[in-house]
Amino acid sequence: MIAPASTTDRKPPLELVLAAPRGFCAGVDRAIKIVEMALGKWGPPVYVRHEIVHNRHVVKELEEKGAVFVEELDQCPADRPVIFSAHGVPKRVPAEAERRGMVYVDATCPLVSKVHIEAERHHRAGLQIVMIGHAGHPEVIGTMGQLPEGEVLLVETVEDVARLAPRDADRLAYITQTTLSVDDTAAVVAALKARFPTIRGPHKEDICYATTNRQAAVKAIAPEVDLFFVIGSPNSSNSRRLVEVAEAAGCPRAALIGNAGEIDWDALEGVSRVGLSAGASAPEVLVDEVVAAFAERFDLATRTVETAREDISFKVPAVLRN
Repeated sequence: MIAPASTTDRKPPLELVLAAPRGFCAGVDRAIKIVEMALGKWGPPVYVRHEIVHNRHVVKELEEKGAVFVEELDQCPADRPVIFSAHGVPKRVPAEAERRGMVYVDATCPLVSKVHIEAERHHRAGLQIVMIGHAGHPEVIGTMGQLPEGEVLLVETVEDVARLAPRDADRLAYITQTTLSVDDTAAVVAALKARFPTIRGPHKEDICYATTNRQAAVKAIAPEVDLFFVIGSPNSSNSRRLVEVAEAAGCPRAALIGNAGEIDWDALEGVSRVGLSAGASAPEVLVDEVVAAFAERFDLATRTVETAREDISFKVPAVLRN
């Protein structure tokens, strides 16, 4: 095992190649800010339905400030504010909050809300929706919950497309989860268009800019490194996709880690170059900790590969600005 070197030990050389962009996206930054501003406005406790973003470090920090995370609205007292996570919620959730007279703040990422609006527009036009996404993911549950039962059909793979049984093959539109693999999704879209030539797509790609940019940065680095680490939580869809993208782009090994303490140092025997990125819900402090852990054990050289620059920001809801 590669242990931290003493001051007299000679450290083995290693290059750490950092992907940019990485880490927080505008939607995640906005969602966290919403919880912090709600705590400032109403005081603790503030309830949050589902993890505000899929990162344990972020959730723990907010819990320490007074946020209480629950899975369903009936776990929240009616006299305290509740926040809906960045992944979005089915329409029944805000409807129930209103029925109970609750103060609520919707932290749904605006790019997820865009997909909700698309689905409703296609539904009003009389089309049945095909959603490309991962079954059980909160974003998928929230998006499918914008429309009546049976109006959204879910597919995950090209094989799923072959099994689709829509009510009218000529009256279809497709939407996608925002955090999917760009390449995998392209294959599913191609299968949909091949089987249903009249299917309508979104005016603009549903996979969000942050997902696309982070995957592009990983692709640029993966072929030149021996091992790739992605910082993120296991329930983070976009983080898990980055691991898959690294492997598909030619990196021999890739792994998801929650923090520096999860690094398998034995896996670095004989490795000279490592890639590092972070999912869109992982804070930069976790990247700093991983870099520091490498510096303890190696004569470390770092290099950043930047494939895009991001300057997008989203406003918080008006109720928190007043």
